[in-house]
Amino acid sequence: MKNFRYALGALLTFVAFGCTREIEDLPLAKFSKTSYIFNDTFVGLGSNFYFPYAGAKPDVFSVDQRESYLGNASIRIDVPNANDPGGNFAGAIFRIDGAGRDLTEYNALTFWARASQSATIAEVGFGQDFLGDTFRAFATNLSFTTQWKKFIIPLPDPSRLTQERGVFQFAAGGIGPAGQEVGYSFWIDELRFEKLGTVAHPLPKILNGNNQVTASFNGVTIPVTGTSVTYNVNGLDVPVYAAPAYFNFASSNPSVATVNNLGAITVLSAGTTTITGSIGTGSSQMNALGSLVINSAGPFISAPTPPARNPADVVSIFSDAYNNVQVDNYNGFFQFATTQGGAINIAGDNILSYTSLNFVSINMFNSPNVDASAMTHMHVDINVREAVNPGDFIRIVLINNNGPTETSASINLVDYKPLLQNQWVSYDIPLNNFVGLGARNDIDLIFFVSDATISSIYVDNVYFYR
Repeated sequence: MKNFRYALGALLTFVAFGCTREIEDLPLAKFSKTSYIFNDTFVGLGSNFYFPYAGAKPDVFSVDQRESYLGNASIRIDVPNANDPGGNFAGAIFRIDGAGRDLTEYNALTFWARASQSATIAEVGFGQDFLGDTFRAFATNLSFTTQWKKFIIPLPDPSRLTQERGVFQFAAGGIGPAGQEVGYSFWIDELRFEKLGTVAHPLPKILNGNNQVTASFNGVTIPVTGTSVTYNVNGLDVPVYAAPAYFNFASSNPSVATVNNLGAITVLSAGTTTITGSIGTGSSQMNALGSLVINSAGPFISAPTPPARNPADVVSIFSDAYNNVQVDNYNGFFQFATTQGGAINIAGDNILSYTSLNFVSINMFNSPNVDASAMTHMHVDINVREAVNPGDFIRIVLINNNGPTETSASINLVDYKPLLQNQWVSYDIPLNNFVGLGARNDIDLIFFVSDATISSIYVDNVYFYR
């Protein structure tokens, strides 16, 4: 869903007049430990607690006095049809209008729910407050039926939830083929936090439990992703997405890279380090599956800076030196393409990074015409990130006026200069060498093709000039 910034809850300011007092003598701030969020009415949320997601239909929420699991009322959510002008899905958070709650004595968010027809609810959870979502946690693809059923979403590490304001979130779309989804209603009752004896055996993961290796450079920030904890609840595995702030992170070599409590890795120097994670503290601490080995090459060496040019003499596709034309994307992910990656930023330098390369395209066919008719050359800088063997190649293919009347042509970079490992090589190709291209008034696609002879490259400064 949406990504927002988190600010810690209420802060207490102490002002003393005419006396001195040690700060440790002051009483600690106390936050409510109320368990209920809703039972016939909302409990302790204040008056301004409902915040829809951007793009969600805002008026899907009500309190239904005719439907309940216990008592006299429930929360009703009316999921819209796909063509509803107010929004094509239902999604929102409940954020306490005031100080947060101390949830350290609980281990699960629980509720009873049913729907007007069997439906899959995309997300249900807590910890999202639109102020950073530091402790967001949620389960996905919950199956609601027409009968009331209890749902249990474990809290990844309750000890960290000392003043949580984001007590509930949900997101749900209609039922049916994409673009034709039909809406329905669902009800939630007895929404609360509980301490259950049936939540056990946490299995934490970072990077989705995979051991990964990545090359990097000084100054690069890498987020730890794929963080989750799977619990055994009443004999069934319940996976919960858990924000990185629930985890403890460590770097085996902090002089190479450090990692903070939000899972942001900062690369500092050349060398190798391994990032690992765990959840819990003391005797309850459990190591997470997955790790990230970072091989830093030290300072990033940028491609040569292009010369200053009159704007009329350059049509720039991708370069920090010039104003770039509008581009649809830097990886079209065409059928049969294995290439991953696209535009990235390394220590303030924007480049294109491609891995698993067989072919990849820069796409401009939905953009205003890229007219290179008056240009005489194409420039590109290439840095091959692996050994270059005999027979390895990279072809550049240009396509003009994509469609039934398109024309295309290609050149092989090694016909001009050899490709080099871990070094930038600058190519300036006369456009007349793209034999068969003909018109250059509507360049829609630029392909880099290696047929997997080379799988990892950096690309920079792609432009036409005269």
